[in-house]
Amino acid sequence: MNIAVVGTGYVGLVSGTCFSEMGVNVTCVDVDKAKIEALQKGRVPIYEPGLSEMVIRNQREGRLSFTTSLAECIDNVEVVFSAVGTPPDEDGSADLQYVLAVAKTFGQTIKKYTVLVTKSTVPVGTAQKVKAVIEEELKKRGEDIPFDVASNPEFLKEGAAIKDFMSPDRVVVGVESERAKELMTKLYRPFLLNNFRVIFTDIPSAEMIKYAANSMLATRISFMNDIANLCELVGADVNMVRKGIGSDSRIGTKFLYPGCGYGGSCFPKDVKALIKTAESKGYSMEVLKAVESVNEKQKHILFNKLNAYFGGNLKGKRIALWGLSFKPETDDMREATSLVTISLLKQAGAIVKVFDPVAMEECRRRLGDEVEYAADMYDTLLDADALLILTEWKQFRLPNWQVVKKVMANPLIIDGRNIYDNEELSSLGFEYYCIGK
Repeated sequence: MNIAVVGTGYVGLVSGTCFSEMGVNVTCVDVDKAKIEALQKGRVPIYEPGLSEMVIRNQREGRLSFTTSLAECIDNVEVVFSAVGTPPDEDGSADLQYVLAVAKTFGQTIKKYTVLVTKSTVPVGTAQKVKAVIEEELKKRGEDIPFDVASNPEFLKEGAAIKDFMSPDRVVVGVESERAKELMTKLYRPFLLNNFRVIFTDIPSAEMIKYAANSMLATRISFMNDIANLCELVGADVNMVRKGIGSDSRIGTKFLYPGCGYGGSCFPKDVKALIKTAESKGYSMEVLKAVESVNEKQKHILFNKLNAYFGGNLKGKRIALWGLSFKPETDDMREATSLVTISLLKQAGAIVKVFDPVAMEECRRRLGDEVEYAADMYDTLLDADALLILTEWKQFRLPNWQVVKKVMANPLIIDGRNIYDNEELSSLGFEYYCIGK
C-alpha cells in the first residue's frame, strides 16, 4: 500500500515512519527544502526516543522517502495524510491556512480516487472546508475525479510516540463513505491484528474527539493543581489526597499529579481552540476557561515560592533550573513552564543557569544568552542560591545529595514535580518546598 504524509513535524514524521515500519510505502512531503535534505541524509530534526534509528532503517529498506512535492508522488498513492501545523491565531483559534493549502494542492493534482485524511488537530467543521477547497480546484480543472475526505486525529504522547502509534489503545477515524472506511481499515489492520480497536465515526465527531480528550486531560491536571494549592493552605498532603481519590474506579489515577503547570504543543493550543470554537457558536466553555486560567497561574508558582522565600528580593541571586522541556523524553519547549519561570526570574534581576538532558539547543535557539548554560546537572548548581525542578527527567531523581549540598551556596530546593522526599532532604540539611504540602 502506498501513502503520502504531508508535513514532517512531530505528528507527520512519527506517523509516516511508523507506517513504513509496518510495511507501507510512505512518501513524506514538506515544503521546507532544508528539512527534507536533512531527512534524506538520515538527520531527524526532532528528539523522540527510537525515531532516528527507525527513519534510517526504513529509508535504507526503501519503504520511506522524502520530497518537497506532493505532485511528484500523488499518482502512486491511495491515501494522503495532512499533518501540517495548526498554530493558534492571536485570538486562540486554530490557523487552518496550511491545512487548506494541502487541500488545494490535492485538488490540483489528483488523477484518480484518493482519500485526503486530516491528521492535524483541527476544529469541528474543518473537513467541510477542506472538501470545498478540493471541489473548487477540481471545478477549475474541469475534472470530476472521485475523492473522499476523512479525519484521523492523533493521540501521540511525546516521549512515547512510537509505542503509542505502533500499539494504540484506539484509532479514531471519521469517514463519509464505505469506500474510505474500507481503505482506512486496510491501512490500520496490521497495527491491530489481535484487537481491532478502530472507532469509526462521522467526521465532525472524530474532529471533536481529539479536542475533548485533550481538554479532559488538561482539566484533570488543573483540577489537581487547584487542590494542591488548597492543600498547602489547609495543611493537607496532596499525595495522600491523590491516592485517596485515584483509588476510586470512577476516577482512576492518571493525570492526577500536581505540578507547576502543563505545556507542550497540544493541551494549551487545543483548550484555547475548543473555547474559540464554542464562542463561534455563541456558547461559553466555562470549565475550560477555568482550566486555562488555573494553568497560567500555576506556571508562576515556583517563582512565587522562591520570591516569598527571599522576601521579594531576587536581584543578583543565582538560580539553578533543572529541566527545560515541557515534559521528559522530548526537547519540546512549546508553552513550557520553564519559559515563564525564566522570564519572571530575569525580570526580578536573578542570574539563571539551566540544564536539560536534551533541550539545551532548543533553549539556545529560543533564549540565546539570556541564561547561562551548564555543562551538566551539577555544574548548574555552582554557587546557586536555589535549585528549581521544572521537568521530572529520570537522571534528576537520584542525584548525589552530598555533591549538591557542597556546590550550592544555599541548600534550597523548590520542586515543581514532587519527585523528592521532604523528610530525606530535611535530614540532609536542605530546605525543601514542593507542590501541595
